[in-house]
Amino acid sequence: MQFFQTPNIDFASKRKIAFLVSGILLMAGLVSLVIKGGPNYGIDFKGGTSIVVSFQDDVTVNQIRGALGSIDLGKSEIKRFGTKNEFLIYIEQQKEVSAFEMARIVETTIGEQISGVSYEIEKIDVIGPRIGDELRKAAILAIFIALILILIYIGWRFEVVFAAGAIAALFHDVLITLGIFSILNYEISLKEIAAFLTIVGYSLNDTIVVYDRIRENLKVMRGDNLVTIINKSINQVLSRTVITSVTTFTVVLILFLFGGKVLHGFAFAMLCGVIVGTYSSIFVASPIVLEWQIRHGGKRGLKMAKKKRK
Repeated sequence: MQFFQTPNIDFASKRKIAFLVSGILLMAGLVSLVIKGGPNYGIDFKGGTSIVVSFQDDVTVNQIRGALGSIDLGKSEIKRFGTKNEFLIYIEQQKEVSAFEMARIVETTIGEQISGVSYEIEKIDVIGPRIGDELRKAAILAIFIALILILIYIGWRFEVVFAAGAIAALFHDVLITLGIFSILNYEISLKEIAAFLTIVGYSLNDTIVVYDRIRENLKVMRGDNLVTIINKSINQVLSRTVITSVTTFTVVLILFLFGGKVLHGFAFAMLCGVIVGTYSSIFVASPIVLEWQIRHGGKRGLKMAKKKRK
């Protein structure tokens, strides 16, 4: 099955526009992260008690904050979560009161202070701050190790410049997805870290398919320059890329719509990752290789990755 029989799109000529779009998205995300003091870590990383409350009637954040003002919550956050009348109440761990006891106090206080409103406690999560700090360090280390191993593999399988393009594309995908999470105030928990690692694998798979076709065409199209070879290679795998992306996106979209609140963040990260990963394999990874060769290897007769790896 093919969506495109004989595509002949000049992707290489659009690389500067693509770099500009990527730059704007990256800058917007980084500005949001700086303004908000970093990612919005969930309870998995911060530690404490997280309570999701769903009201049947209209309730504001100020009403909930006023209701809970009669009890000492220490450092706490109250914000909308999911639908209009769902709220996330985050309470840092306290020595005097256990996490489960604090959750019971919050539930009782809301029932007493906000009268005439029906509500339901949908989820309570509890985790210690020390464990949260260890999980955050382990998550960062896992992503770092994955990127290093990818760099080594692609550098061996293709050439160093290809590895640099692939790693740049992976950072591009993760940072843009992280920036979108920051702009929309989505939390980063262990599920989202799993999604980011999945995005890395998905994007890398697409990139390697394109790179492999470029390497084959470098041997076959010896009389052509690198611009022609890259355009030809991307067009040859375009149908496969579109089919893979559309089917993956459809599955993840169904998971996002019907998977429930527990998987909401994971599915949203995957939705962003599929779109950005497909984009980067076409408009970021290969164009970076092209730009490097134009600046440092001449504009014509650029032959790379000729040696067959056993």
